Amino acid sequence: MLKGLIQERPLLISSLIDFAADYHGDTEIVSRTIEGPIHRYTYADARLRAKKLAQALIGKLGVEPGDRIGTLAWNGYRHFEIWYAVSGMGAVCHTINPRLFPEQIAYIVNHAEDKYLFVDLTFVPLLEALAPSLSSVRGYVIMTDEAHMPETTLANAICYETLIADCDGDYVWPEFDEMTASSLCYTSGTTGNPKGVLYAHRSTVLHSFCVCSVDGLGLGSHDTLMPVVPMFHANAWGTPYAAAMCGAKIVFPGAAMDGASIYELLDTEGVTLTAAVPTVWLMLMQHLARNDQLTLDALEKVVIGGSAAPQSMIELFETRYDTRVIHAWGMTEMSPLGTTGNLKAKHKDLSFEEKIAVQVKQGRAVYGVEMKITDDEGNELPRDGKTFGHLMVRGPWITSGYFKGDGGNVLDEDGFFDTGDVATLDPDGYMQITDRAKDVIKSGGEWISSIDLENAAVDHPEVAEAAVIGVKHPKWDERPLLLVVRTEGSTVDAEAILDHLRSRVAKWWLPDDVVFVDELPHTATGKLLKTKLRDEYGDYLMQRQAG
Repeated sequence: MLKGLIQERPLLISSLIDFAADYHGDTEIVSRTIEGPIHRYTYADARLRAKKLAQALIGKLGVEPGDRIGTLAWNGYRHFEIWYAVSGMGAVCHTINPRLFPEQIAYIVNHAEDKYLFVDLTFVPLLEALAPSLSSVRGYVIMTDEAHMPETTLANAICYETLIADCDGDYVWPEFDEMTASSLCYTSGTTGNPKGVLYAHRSTVLHSFCVCSVDGLGLGSHDTLMPVVPMFHANAWGTPYAAAMCGAKIVFPGAAMDGASIYELLDTEGVTLTAAVPTVWLMLMQHLARNDQLTLDALEKVVIGGSAAPQSMIELFETRYDTRVIHAWGMTEMSPLGTTGNLKAKHKDLSFEEKIAVQVKQGRAVYGVEMKITDDEGNELPRDGKTFGHLMVRGPWITSGYFKGDGGNVLDEDGFFDTGDVATLDPDGYMQITDRAKDVIKSGGEWISSIDLENAAVDHPEVAEAAVIGVKHPKWDERPLLLVVRTEGSTVDAEAILDHLRSRVAKWWLPDDVVFVDELPHTATGKLLKTKLRDEYGDYLMQRQAG
């Protein structure tokens, strides 16, 4: 074939921070720090400090290309610098979710063979307890200055600011193959031990283009982005990379995730686009409800992902606060963006209710992501919006396998990855998650969507959160059980909840009972921990019948 006469320049993460510093050098990066004050500086400052850190990694710590460098840190400016310094010099930035069980953290640090760990002040006690079991770690860099450097039992503990203080930043990013590994995230969404997803420079840059595209998240230089989703959760959905690509102002919220703290930054910094899981927005809505004079005047778009966004939440953002919701879906294995709920031109003249009916779906695939649904034998199913099957994906930022070969071959014969979700695809390409394959309820041979039931329950004004699980039944094999957290001060009873559901779901989908609980368990990434609920309530109906 005849090749084009085009320059071959590698797609490297270092090019993102270079572009931001060169063309948006005075744009702010704002952080709520662990020490307390709000920190402000610019993209130009961030690049200089990232280059100083790269010099220190190489010259002082002996870090080499391919070495894994772990982080246990909140969203903040130092974490941002680490991302670019580590990947930029050719090493691998391994973001660790501190919300995992300590045993899981120890496992993934050892599995990744992290050479150094960068740690925010919050997590120093956690690492002090784990340090004896971390076999590969040579030392710990505590992400603070000398004034706040804690007394610690960690061996070879180094102050971040001291580490980079005498470096001049006169450093040239190296060039290498764009398929070089750039960062590593472990997913807790699999069975057994967490598995590592190893991203490449190329996949990260391509994914950033997607985030900036209008039919992606539409992030641009005019925006102020606040990624509330943690940088240890699928790389904050890739938004800190995309922000550098387009030169958007960034606001990092640090460790304060409560409604009042999130609102303060949204308001004072003029945030136009923000992203988080539904539980974060639930806390924000509760804060706004207690202070009904507050507004979200600057906020144009809110990205909701991680789990399904309740219809009532989408409606409230749009009608009360004039903020457009982008319902998005993805996975750690997908870098993570797969779909966005942006409307098409054909939807422009639909009624509000008709538009919401589209927006509650997880959205349509962005360019770069191919999708199909299959039956248990791998046969592709129709895209009619009704038939549901196993959701399969492939594309240039989707994993081809787990780190160190864990899990074996994860692709089908056509190169598609099984997401573990059960979903429908409609003729316009909109995908709707019906359930996780392991969570779908099979009653009398028919499938019931726990997600649809949960969303219908949460639409009740006195339901703060809901979970549906399949529990054993002597006749139907499984039946749905609904667990509900009431809103503050509510006395709503089971019959009122069931009455609410009767007009929203098929009669045979109605839960066999409603159990009220003070709280529901969640995974380290904020999703409902249904394995624990099934362990606790799996025999509920059998025991009730026996009683």
